[in-house]
Amino acid sequence: MAVVRRQLGLRAVGHAGTLDPFATGLLVVLVGRATRLARFVEAASKRYEAVFRFGTATDTDDGTGKVLREVVPERWPGMDQVDAAMQQLTGRIVQRPPAYSAKHVAGKRSHELARAGVAVELRPVDVMVHAMNRRSWAPPDLAVEAEVGKGTYVRALARDLGALLGLPAHCAALRRTAIGPFDVARAMTPSEVTAQSVQSPAAMVAHLPHQVLDEVAVREVGFGRQVTRSLDAEGPVALLASDGRLVAVAEAAAQHWQPMVVLEPAA
Repeated sequence: MAVVRRQLGLRAVGHAGTLDPFATGLLVVLVGRATRLARFVEAASKRYEAVFRFGTATDTDDGTGKVLREVVPERWPGMDQVDAAMQQLTGRIVQRPPAYSAKHVAGKRSHELARAGVAVELRPVDVMVHAMNRRSWAPPDLAVEAEVGKGTYVRALARDLGALLGLPAHCAALRRTAIGPFDVARAMTPSEVTAQSVQSPAAMVAHLPHQVLDEVAVREVGFGRQVTRSLDAEGPVALLASDGRLVAVAEAAAQHWQPMVVLEPAA
């Protein structure tokens, strides 16, 4: 963030969706008024490439943690077994977040408590795994591609996949390749950022349904007032001016849209 601030000469710089310390890949950086759109970007599905290593469990569910258990099986699971187990972890599932995570427990981050030696047992939560596919299986390493919803831990998928196969496991490598419409193939390093490379606020919510407003409605939204809902969606939705600029993000309220975040307050 500090590099982007220096590059652009702006104080208002934020990001949408943290990366685990051992992970690499895409991070969407928001600047100026667009920092208020972070929650909508974070809610988009995310795609990862990962390596799950079987035979070893760690306290962090990744390669940076303390080894808890090691097993070398007489025979590794076959590809059919691996694929079947992955299918069991696809769709709407219940997942226990890793103890070393950003989840809050009694007002503190779970990873802070875990590192202080406090036993942390987070409650399972409902998460969405849109897809998880095998890229290669060369025991003990399984290379996968996974598309997941908000709040899903790929580290926990590695741990739970191992449990289904009767083996300890952890996530040995993790790279985020996409967040919603944003792909790492079109990304740049922080030092490459310029004012010309900054995309519009509308691009940050391009994955949301949108409704185009006339000039009267644009002004009403600028005052934070409801406008008529002509789009068959519940929200959040992007409310755009006729020239495509983002005026607000709104949620459904009966037959109207209620602005949640207004990007262009009325003068």
